[in-house]
Amino acid sequence: MSEAVRPRRFRRGAAILPSLFTTGNLFLGFWSIVKTLHGEYGEAAPLIAWAIVLDMLDGRIARMTGTTSEFGGELDSLADVISFGVAPALLAYAWAFGTIPRVGWLAAFLFVTCGALRLARFNVQRHVSDGRYFVGLPIPAAAAQVAVWVLVAPQPLAEKGQALAVLALLVTLAFLMVSTLRYQSFKKLDLRSRQSYIMVLGIALALVLIALHPKSVLLVLASLYWLSGPTSYVLGLGRRRGQPPPLAGGETTELSRPA
Repeated sequence: MSEAVRPRRFRRGAAILPSLFTTGNLFLGFWSIVKTLHGEYGEAAPLIAWAIVLDMLDGRIARMTGTTSEFGGELDSLADVISFGVAPALLAYAWAFGTIPRVGWLAAFLFVTCGALRLARFNVQRHVSDGRYFVGLPIPAAAAQVAVWVLVAPQPLAEKGQALAVLALLVTLAFLMVSTLRYQSFKKLDLRSRQSYIMVLGIALALVLIALHPKSVLLVLASLYWLSGPTSYVLGLGRRRGQPPPLAGGETTELSRPA
């Protein structure tokens, strides 16, 4: 067998890997829906979390093997609509909105709709946007927040006040997905390159905390991420307001006038 044939066959085999991970993501999302329909909310939530892991891996594997394609991108988005749109929305509806079913299903539908719009916008802008940031809250991050709520308290909510609080948060996540707030993508983070010992120590500490208190730590991480967009926006407004206004026309101050 010639050397030219081997790389070609390897490339064909490697091209299947990202799609396999995407299919696994879709399978876990569908399985989560089945668990939700059976009332097994505590088992449905972790399936969404594992789907997020596969979703992160398929893109990285595609880039590492040089097998990115338009087909893979479209398949990934279709799988994400199911795993991170329909599955968490149905889970939230069944778990939290027993006391407010009419307004609850509208909020769940809004979550799915905004998630689909977010994915459509991402597909259109992914070749022209800054790779360091996402425009709007990524749909896997929104799904992670819903899943971690159920992980922390898997029993269905019986109080109307709790249901209303979840509804408000679900609607907030929906609008954040279609907002223009920027969120860190972490795509430029290359763990294969040399990193500072502080970053390595931070990653190790996070892993230890997740191992010791997984539910609490995941709740904090998911909440901090979706809050980071509005927080950065507010801080940016404060910085811009603190700057002196630009001078009109060719006016200059004594300090800025050339000698």
